[in-house]
Amino acid sequence: MLLNSTIKYIFLIGLFYCILYSCKSHQKVIEDTPSIEITEIKETNENTTTSNAAMANFLTEYLTLKYKNISFHKYMYISLKHQQLFLIKNDSTLKKYPISTSKKGIGNQQDSFQTPHGLHTIKRKIGCDVPYGGILESREFNGEIATILTKKEKAPKDYVTSRIMWLQGEDLGINKGRKVDSYNRYIYIHGTPEEGYIGEPASHGCIRMKNKDVIELFNLVEEGTPIFILKN
Repeated sequence: MLLNSTIKYIFLIGLFYCILYSCKSHQKVIEDTPSIEITEIKETNENTTTSNAAMANFLTEYLTLKYKNISFHKYMYISLKHQQLFLIKNDSTLKKYPISTSKKGIGNQQDSFQTPHGLHTIKRKIGCDVPYGGILESREFNGEIATILTKKEKAPKDYVTSRIMWLQGEDLGINKGRKVDSYNRYIYIHGTPEEGYIGEPASHGCIRMKNKDVIELFNLVEEGTPIFILKN
């Protein structure tokens, strides 16, 4: 009887450690997923490779598992490390654009002037009729056209041009709510006259794009489209 109890006890201890190891392994996969090398995803308008399709498929599967109430049929993937934005649909990369994020780095705190990370969605699209290079002040076209600077030159002000996609955080406590709320921080994807700085961090927190690119992207996405912003 004592022997049977001992064997049962050893079995339960073994089972407990198996479950614990399995949970830790699963947790590590989830924690390590944001370190995916986004540079392996290339434009897939033609000659899509198996590896690129697998990469997009893996990312979509991860996001679908993590955010069960959001559709990832079409979404944006922003790599802060590589200063690139990818538009992904049906596990294929439709478009890839160079961008410029915050010169102060990555962060979600109010008044940090940093670019937030985590899952967002497009809350509002603004400026569908604004001309190329048109300046938006307080999200309204002021009738002026900015001079587009293709070299590394500073504009007179931090102009927002052509189009705005206003982001809303979807990770409560990370980029949504209280002092970390991306929407209340006025985090946009928008055009900029300082196109010479696109491809390197230079903004005050927003995601800047070339004007022709932001107009094109604006027409390819809808309000509610998810945007997944990674630190790496």
